[in-house]
Amino acid sequence: MRVLAAVDKFRGTATAHEVAAAIGDACWDLGHEVVELPLADGGEGLLEVFGGANRHHRVTGPLGTPIEAGWRLNGRTAIIEMAQAAGLERAGGADANRPLDATTAGVGELILHAVAAGAKKVIVGLGGSATTDGGLGAIQAIGSSGRLNGVDLRIACDVTTRFVDAARVFGPQKGATPAQVDLLTGRLQRLVQVYENDFGVNVADVSGSGAAGGLAGGLVALGGVIEPGFDLVADEVGLYDALEQADIIITGEGHLDTQSFEGKVVGGIERLAAERDLPVVVICGVADDDVANRLPTYSLSDRYGIEAATSQTKRLISETTREILSEFRDS
Repeated sequence: MRVLAAVDKFRGTATAHEVAAAIGDACWDLGHEVVELPLADGGEGLLEVFGGANRHHRVTGPLGTPIEAGWRLNGRTAIIEMAQAAGLERAGGADANRPLDATTAGVGELILHAVAAGAKKVIVGLGGSATTDGGLGAIQAIGSSGRLNGVDLRIACDVTTRFVDAARVFGPQKGATPAQVDLLTGRLQRLVQVYENDFGVNVADVSGSGAAGGLAGGLVALGGVIEPGFDLVADEVGLYDALEQADIIITGEGHLDTQSFEGKVVGGIERLAAERDLPVVVICGVADDDVANRLPTYSLSDRYGIEAATSQTKRLISETTREILSEFRDS
């Protein structure tokens, strides 16, 4: 059989590359062809899917102090994961974050470094942000939209939240109190007018412009285009060609829930497989009851216990793959 291992990360236990390799090991042991295709939805893990950082620069961190941030340059295409420069983890988590002060300046600085290095296409993955500054920090760091002339700026995200709603939807998870959410919302409302005056773009009307605390909207004001992260990654890594050669798809992620089917990897694979009448199977760390039967699903925690699922993830993925392929062959 020809197996396509098209998978997301198992957060905290295995990267997307490691998950795909674990599936691949089982396939080769059983004599099956396999294409290992790590994927992401545009959030955290995007950089790793493209091979990890091969460039590093010192930039402004989310709380204003300098930090080292990695990014990748493949030919004329730059891959930037905003969490590297303005992520909540870089701020020390929600308890240490200062929601009113957190800035995306470092993201703008990385974009400038990419352009200076010769990038003609810049992909910015959103997710895991500490910020709700509407992208103002990034815009101020870039200085002028003219500095991005001739650059294809793509914004990868997996949410549809609009610009002014960013604080209400995402602020609390970044440590914002109700009073701070109100202040941040007022700031975003003012930025809508600023961006329309300065750039002629009404970011409030753009679906997804609230991603990463409005960074998506700020980049749209500079001429960027928002794309569903899964679709953007799928196109860049050659997923559509790989699907044409597959007999079965094995996909998966750490936690399978309703959001898995709303713009994320598993949902994207489900949609593409249905269009091609291809069988698809899910391996996950844990599956919520309301989605466990949506696709044939193999939950490591249900099969082996949560402790083994988290401590022996890669081995159990390989073992589960062997069972899946044996069952598929015999069906």
